[in-house]
Parts: sequence; structure tokens; C-alpha cells
Amino acid sequence: MEKTYHGHIIERAIHYIVENYRSQPSLEEVSKHVHLSKYHFQRLFHEWAGVTPKQFLQYITVEHAKKCLYEGQSTLATAYEVGLSGNGRLHDMFIKIESCTPGEFQKRGEGLVLKYQVIDSPFGKLVIAESDLGITQMEFLKENTSPIELLESIFPEACFRQELGTYGQMVRDYFTNWKIPEKQIVLDLRGTPFQVSVWKALLSVPSAQFVAYGDIAKAINKPNAVRAVGTAIGKNPIAYLIPCHRVIRETGEMGGYGWGKDKKYLINGFENVQLRNKRIA
Repeated sequence: MEKTYHGHIIERAIHYIVENYRSQPSLEEVSKHVHLSKYHFQRLFHEWAGVTPKQFLQYITVEHAKKCLYEGQSTLATAYEVGLSGNGRLHDMFIKIESCTPGEFQKRGEGLVLKYQVIDSPFGKLVIAESDLGITQMEFLKENTSPIELLESIFPEACFRQELGTYGQMVRDYFTNWKIPEKQIVLDLRGTPFQVSVWKALLSVPSAQFVAYGDIAKAINKPNAVRAVGTAIGKNPIAYLIPCHRVIRETGEMGGYGWGKDKKYLINGFENVQLRNKRIA
């Protein structure tokens, strides 16, 4: 799919810019890194992101993350006040959470029938697994990784059918037209009560905003559980829809990401550009 291919090119370019932002790489340097002419790369980047590579750089550097954090934009209180609706974001009002009981969680999929399929997104291929209740797993698929083997490692007792479920189709449509779905996307979360509380809190973080682990700990009324919150975020089963990519370290640094730091920069950079374009419009 051409859109996915272009997404990979932009992701590689972002990685290069992030690694070399202190030297302010030129358009020619970045375009050479992704093996495109600077004119083709400039046009592709602007078409995909809505800004030039030089402008995009301003939004994805670590200094920008620090600025957002220290200006107070990272607190959940601020997040509630400045929440956006529209393109580039799925707010919690568009996502409904169903969670299994602790007993069902421990069974690791016993008796569960899951529909699964791989779809394209601007940020890479996604494997989606869906139960009768809703999406229960959504992960960026790493290169040379079998989707069924990945899912079987998570749900060893489940049965699988290769087809896209109702909510998976809604996710695919969203990545195609960037329109908020009219109906709620239901998530069937399988985790401990603490993990589910952390994942729910993440849904309140608006697009292009950052929160620290401590902010999430306070939001679930467990301010001393910062380390446990970090562990729960690392086990987030629903990529992108539950926006763990918006969580940064207390120092303002981006930190890691379960599906790769480059992808985290890619998604946050994209959301920053969407926010900027919405403010200009």
C-alpha cells in the first residue's frame, strides 16, 4: 500500500532528524538518507505532514517535549481543559471500555474466539484481534513477525479466525479518512484492575499533549505508584487508540515505546502537525 510505504519513508526521515537535530540537518542531508531527491522528498513530506521537514523538526525534538511539560500542558487537569475533537485523535468519548474479570484474565484466552487481521496504517502495519465484545489486542507488527504466532503467545488457549471484525473495520476506516466514527469503538481489555485503570486514564490525554508517569499515577489516585504505572503502560495492549505514545519521562525526555521509539516520534510528530494545522485553519 502506497500510503504505508510513504509512512515508512517519513518514519526513517524522522529518526534521522531526531538523532541529528542538534546539527540542524539540511533538506539535502535528510533526503539523501532516505534515498530520494530533495525535491521529491520535500513534496512527499509536505503532502504527508502538511509542513516542510524543517518546520516538522521544530515539533518532534526533545526540547519541544520539555517545553510542553514545563509549561504545564502535561498535567491531566490541563488535558481536560484543552481537549480537542476532530482529526488526528480518538477521545475517550468515542471509545467504550469493556474489561474482563480477573478470573477471565488468568485463563489467557481459554474458550475465547478471536477474529484477527493485519491492516495498514500511516505508522505501519497493525494486527488487530477482536472478541465478541470488542478489540482486545492491537499491535504494530514488526518486520518478519507472524501475526498468528504473536497472538498465540498472548492468548495461548484461544481459537483464531482470520477476518476483520466490526470494530477493526472502524479502525481501518479511521486511518483511511481520519473521520471520528459515529459509533463507539469498543475495547475488550484483558488486564488486572490496576492496569485497566491506567489504560483508561491514558484515554483522557488529548492529541499533541504530553503527560508524565506521575500525572497518570495522580489521575488514578495512586500518586506513589509511579513505577507500577510505568509497568502498566508498557503492557498497553491497544496501540495508538490507548495513547501511551503521549507519556514522557519526568525530565521531559521521550523515553521508550513498546513498538519502538522511532514510531513514538512519528506518531507524536504527526499529531503535533495536525494540531498546528487545526489552529491555523
